[in-house]
Amino acid sequence: MICAMNRFILTEEEKSHLDALHHQTKDGKERDRLKAILLRSEDWTVPMISQALRLHQTTIIRHINEYHDGKLKNESGGSDSKLDESQTEELIAHLEAHTYHHVHEIILFIKDKWDISFSIPGMNKWLHRHAFSYKKPKGFPHKANPKLQEEFITQYEKLKEEVGVDEPILFIDAVHPTQATKLSYGWIRTGQTKHVETTGSRTRLNIVGAIQLGNIAEAITAQYETINGESIIDFMTKLRGQYGSKTVHLILDRSGYHRSMLVAEKAIELNIKLHFLPPYSPNLNPIERLWKVMNEKVRNNRFFKSSKDFKEAINRFFDDILPDIGHQLDDRINDNFELLKS
Repeated sequence: MICAMNRFILTEEEKSHLDALHHQTKDGKERDRLKAILLRSEDWTVPMISQALRLHQTTIIRHINEYHDGKLKNESGGSDSKLDESQTEELIAHLEAHTYHHVHEIILFIKDKWDISFSIPGMNKWLHRHAFSYKKPKGFPHKANPKLQEEFITQYEKLKEEVGVDEPILFIDAVHPTQATKLSYGWIRTGQTKHVETTGSRTRLNIVGAIQLGNIAEAITAQYETINGESIIDFMTKLRGQYGSKTVHLILDRSGYHRSMLVAEKAIELNIKLHFLPPYSPNLNPIERLWKVMNEKVRNNRFFKSSKDFKEAINRFFDDILPDIGHQLDDRINDNFELLKS
């Protein structure tokens, strides 16, 4: 509960929303309610608001507490957030199809659609209650072909059945981490700005890696001056040494150096079978998630004073951190592929 002695704080978004409601409504009591909430957020005391609006102090406190609890009254006098089952289903479908940046935009949509009013705290509670959270959408290349992706998954499942445990299936990819500070989300005190030192250094590493699902801790990586057909051949030779005489299946993207004649010929010589992903399908390569883990552990929001520090951090991830946490990553790095929708 909010009492007269507590400080009452609104975000700029909440203030803008309440101002807009104040200008829209013709109901005098509703305008007084909105004024009371806005004035309290500007550090007016309850007695001051009571005197200015000619309302009893208990009325002012009730308005503020109701707002704090996610309640405003609509024009009919009832409590807000009373969407019926049909409206709720329609709103959920609408929010799944449209991404809103601000909560007040959702509130305005509901007001225009059904003439039902929500406060921002009330809308936030509704969103969380219906399993919505504030996060970035995932981008995907517009040229990606969902049908080809489905066909690949069918072929992949068939491959797993045919080879069993006798022939390893590896996912291979290249990654190019840079020394430049990689800013990322993190928990920061409300109302505070956290600064992370940055660098514009262009130092980067060229890493080729391969993983066998269920055995992430033993990922195989190698660093090269550049990634080309020769480095891929060198990496395949390393894999051959790792897996003895067994047939090795490599799943890889369609980069030019992967599809070169030299790589194809060397793969046959090494008893390595190449299985290419559909174009524009990083979502079908689980090793992409390993690169994300690498960033989380040693790159995100970290400043490297020198290229030496940067390289040591990357090497530490593969040499020390990954072997220690690899067994914990099976739920995250697996073949539960996220299909694109057409």
